Formats: sequence, C-alpha cells, structure tokens
Amino acid sequence: MTEQHEQYSAANKLIAASKRILISGHLSPDGDSLGSMIALAKLLKAAGFDAVATADLNALGKPGFLSGVEDIIPLRKLKAAARKRRGSNTFDLFIAVDCGAYERMPNEVRPIAEKLPKICFDHHVTNTQFGDVSIVDSSASSTGEIIWRFAKWNEWKLDNAIAEALWVAMITDSGRFAYDSTTPSTLRAAGDLLKYKVRTALINDIIYGNFSKKAIELKRIAWRSLHIWKNSKVAEVTLTRDDFRSVRGTKADAEDIIEIPRSVAKNEIALFFYQIPDRTKETRCSIRTRGDWDATVLAGKFGGGGHVKAAGCTIKSNMSVAKRQMRAAVRDMLKKA
Repeated sequence: MTEQHEQYSAANKLIAASKRILISGHLSPDGDSLGSMIALAKLLKAAGFDAVATADLNALGKPGFLSGVEDIIPLRKLKAAARKRRGSNTFDLFIAVDCGAYERMPNEVRPIAEKLPKICFDHHVTNTQFGDVSIVDSSASSTGEIIWRFAKWNEWKLDNAIAEALWVAMITDSGRFAYDSTTPSTLRAAGDLLKYKVRTALINDIIYGNFSKKAIELKRIAWRSLHIWKNSKVAEVTLTRDDFRSVRGTKADAEDIIEIPRSVAKNEIALFFYQIPDRTKETRCSIRTRGDWDATVLAGKFGGGGHVKAAGCTIKSNMSVAKRQMRAAVRDMLKKA
C-alpha cells in the first residue's frame, strides 16, 4: 500500500468512527474551497455519514450558484447547529479542505476545529500539517482534484451536482487548466467529471463571462490605482475600505482584480493590496508571480502562505505602512536574486 493510500485508510477510520462531521474551508472561500466543501459533504452523505459544511454565505461570490450551497450552515448559526442537530451536543470530526493552517479558518470554526480529531485535504505548499490525518499534495492542481482521487479510491458514486462542484474547484485553481499545476492526472479527473453532464459552457459563462455592476466599478477603481515599477517587473493595484464601501462591494466582488497588475507586459510580480470593510487596521495582499519568483517567500514574511505562483497574506498595518513593508520585501527578494 502506498503512503497516500495509507492516509486514505487512516482518514476512512476517522470518518467511520464519527457520528457528526463538520467540513470547512478557508476564509472567504474561493471556487476550490467551496466546490471541495460541497462535493465532500455530498459524497459523505451519499455514503451514509452525517456531514455538513459551513461557510460565510455572504462571501461566496460567483461559485455560490452551485447546487449544495443551500445545505451549508451559515457561520453565524454554527454554534447553535452544533448544539441542536439530532440532539447531539457537538460534532465529533472536523474536515478542513483547501485550508493550510488554523489561522486561515473562519473565527467561528477554529475553536471547534482545535478540539476535534481532524482530517485535512489540501494542496498548499505551506500547509502546516495540522490534521491528525493530512492528505496534502502540493503538486495537485486543486483540492478538488484530491477530493476526486479520494472518492475514486473509496469507489463512491458521483452525480451531476458533485461533478459540477469539483469542476468549479478544478477550473478556478488551475486557471481553466492553463497553469503549470495542470498535469495528466488533472485532465484525467476532468475527463471523468464530464461523464456526469457538467454544464461546462454555462459554468464558464457564470464565472468568467459575467460581472456585476459592483465588480465592474471595483475594477475601474483598481485600474486607476495601477502602479508599475522595476521596469514593469512589478505591478500593483489597491482597493481601500472606502473603495469597497463606495460601491457596497465585498471581497467576493474583487476576486479577479489581481489579474490587472498581472496583465501588464513583462510583469513578474503582481500585488493586490486591499482592506475589507471592517474595523481592523489590517491590510491584505494577494501575490502572483512568474518565472523563478516564489510568491510564498513574500507571503511568508507576513505569516501568509499559499502556492509558489499564487499566495497571500495579512499585514497588520494600515495601507500605507503595509505597502512600504511589502515593497521592501519585494526589493529585498529581487536584490538577493
């Protein structure tokens, strides 16, 4: 038995011993996180287990069209759900998907997760291995691909809703199969999903072909903030709290803003600074890189993580200070190279 299959067996033992399973992804779930949550919850339910996912329903963005969203427990109702469902006092197994550390979990989820046996399905190279069973493959295109492998190993049956959730997980994290993380295994998984009549054209149109007025307004503001330096090697855009408030937008309306600096010719390091409309002084930064630059090196300086070419972090400073700190980190990385 391979090491991976030993991990699958260990995960199955934890699942089989559990009566109530809670599944969660990272904060502000993207397509991979949400799709993996929905697919795994449906797979476990079909296999006879009591499993439910939780997320901030106000932060789902375009992937929120997926069938299964209606079954997700809102974060604000999580504590009550833990007490009331089926008369039990609590969940007895936690499964994290597409989440590399406790710090990346929603605040409502972390206290529950820390107390329970844990399984982690993830593909982030910076995963902290916090699970009792950690099924982590940084070479996978997405967590959705890993969930597909686990389902196939268990010989669990897929259906259209599960296949579409996994399809969204895979296309959003692989850049529609364009990123370097796309492998023959990725395409085999995608080919299998197509057997279940995945509405590929419709999904592509929903996620990549239509934008709300709020999203368009945020893009317009971000374009105006575009700053290019180091002979176009580095480019950045900014959205402040006031920018989000001016259009009543959320982070879900700005998911692809990072593509603005990344689209600059000769760009190798793209930065997106933003502040969600809250009362903290934190500034968040999304990072994308090309060539030999490692985005996790920059994110790691501020306690963040992710992938070699796509990472992010939260800088505990206001916007102007955060920009100075990140720019200094970029200059230092370029200088050392």
